[in-house]
Amino acid sequence: MALTIAIIGRPNVGKSTLFNRLVGQKLAIVDDMPGVTRDRRVHPAKLQDLRFDVVDTAGLEEAGNETLEGRMRAQTRTAIDEADLILFVLDAKAGMTPVDLAFASLVRKSGKPIVLVANKSESKQATAGFYEAWQLGLGEPCAISAEHGLGMSDLRDAIVAAVGKEKAFEGAEEAEREKVEAATIGDDIDDAEAEEPAYDATKPLRVAIVGRPNAGKSTLINTMLGEERLLTGPEAGITRDSISVEWQWRGRKIKLYDTAGLRRKARVQEKLEKLSVADTLRAIRFAEVVIIMLDATVPFEKQDLQIADLVIREGRAPVIAFNKWDLIADRQETLKELHEKCERLLPQVRGLRAVPLSGERGQGIDKLMENVEMVHRVWNRRVSTGRLNRWLEGVLAHQPPPAVSGRRLKVKYITQIKTRPPGFIMSCSRPDAMPQSYLRYLVNGLRQTFDMPGVPVRLSMRKADNPFAGRTKKR
Repeated sequence: MALTIAIIGRPNVGKSTLFNRLVGQKLAIVDDMPGVTRDRRVHPAKLQDLRFDVVDTAGLEEAGNETLEGRMRAQTRTAIDEADLILFVLDAKAGMTPVDLAFASLVRKSGKPIVLVANKSESKQATAGFYEAWQLGLGEPCAISAEHGLGMSDLRDAIVAAVGKEKAFEGAEEAEREKVEAATIGDDIDDAEAEEPAYDATKPLRVAIVGRPNAGKSTLINTMLGEERLLTGPEAGITRDSISVEWQWRGRKIKLYDTAGLRRKARVQEKLEKLSVADTLRAIRFAEVVIIMLDATVPFEKQDLQIADLVIREGRAPVIAFNKWDLIADRQETLKELHEKCERLLPQVRGLRAVPLSGERGQGIDKLMENVEMVHRVWNRRVSTGRLNRWLEGVLAHQPPPAVSGRRLKVKYITQIKTRPPGFIMSCSRPDAMPQSYLRYLVNGLRQTFDMPGVPVRLSMRKADNPFAGRTKKR
C-alpha cells in the first residue's frame, strides 16, 4: 500500500477499536483495562474508497526509557517515523488531559500530517470534550465512534484533505491484493491417481512461533528481522496480541506470527489473558508450520507437551526449537537426551524435527528454517492411489488385520483424500471393529514407506459399499 496511517494516543482512548473498524476484523485485543496493546501491529485496511496500511500502537505513557512502558513508547515513536499520516485519537467523553497536551506536542514535532480524532462521540456527554480538543492546535477534530461505526465518512474526508487526493488514492486503480489461501486442515484432492506434484519453494510460507511465557519467541523474531520489531524483556507475558511480520529467508517470503505465551489452563483466569490465548489459537490454525519453542534449560514441562499435542491435533506441521542453547554446558550429551525424550514423550508424531538454537545470539536459525521447509514439504505430500494399494497389498500379506469375534476383517483399498496434513481413507468390511493398534501399525507403515516423518497423518475407515444392497430377492 502507498499510504501508511498510524493511530496514536494515550491508553484507553479506543485506538485498537478504531484499528479493528478500519481493518474490518477483530484482530487487535480490546479491553476496558488501559495498556492492553503493547507491540505495534500493521494490517491492510480500507475506508470506503481509500486503501492503506494502518498501524495500531501502544498508548503513549510518561515513564523511564528502561521500563516496559518506555520500551512501548519507543515502538510508538518508530510507528510515527514510518507513517505518512497520524490519527491522533482523543477520548471525547473523558475530555482533555495533561497527557494529551504533552503527547500532542510530540506528534506535532514529527512534522507529519495529523488528523485529530475525537472518539467515543456517540453521546451528548462528549460535546464538551469535542470542543476542548480545539486547544491542541491540530485543526478541526473529527467526531467519530469507532465502536459503533459513526463518523467514518467524515474521517475519510479528513484523511483525503490531510494528505491530498493524489497521495490518498495512489495505487487505488491497481489490481486487488492477491489473497493468500487460508491454511485448512486438509485440502480435497481432485485426482486421486495423480502422482506427487513438484513442491513449489517460491510460495509464501506462514510460520507461527508458540510456547510457554518467556521462552524467547519475540527475541527470536527480532534476531531474524535484524531489528527490535517486537517488545522483549525479562518480564514474562509481554506479548499479548499475535503479531504478524514479513520476512525473507533465502529469497522466500515468510510470514512470522509472534504469539502470547500459553500457560496452564487452570492458571488462565483473567479475561485479558483468555483473549490472548484465543488469539494464539487462531494464529496456530492459520499457520502452516508451527515452531514450538522450548527453554533448553527446563525442557519438556507438562505445558510444553500439551502445547505440542494441541499443534498436532490441529493438523499443523510442528518443529521443536530448543532455545537458549548458549546456556547449555554439555551440549552433545544434552542434545542426545533431548532427542530421546522427544521420541518418547511425543510418540504420536514419529520423526518430529527438533533443532537447538539461540534466539538472542542468532545461532541455529538457518538450520531451523531448513527443517521448517522440509516439514512443510512433507505436510503437502500426495501419494497416488496405485502406490498406496500396492503397499497395502504387501502389508496385508505380511500382517493381516486380526479376527474380531471369530470373523476376519476384509480390507478393500486405500486412497489419499487430503493433504495439509496427509489424510487417508481405507475401505473395510467392519470399520467399527478395526483395532486401534492395527490402525497405528498402518499409520507407522505409511510414514516409513512414503517418507512422511514429523507431521500428523490421518487415517480413517469407511465401510465398503455393497453393490447388492437394496435389491429384493425375486421369487
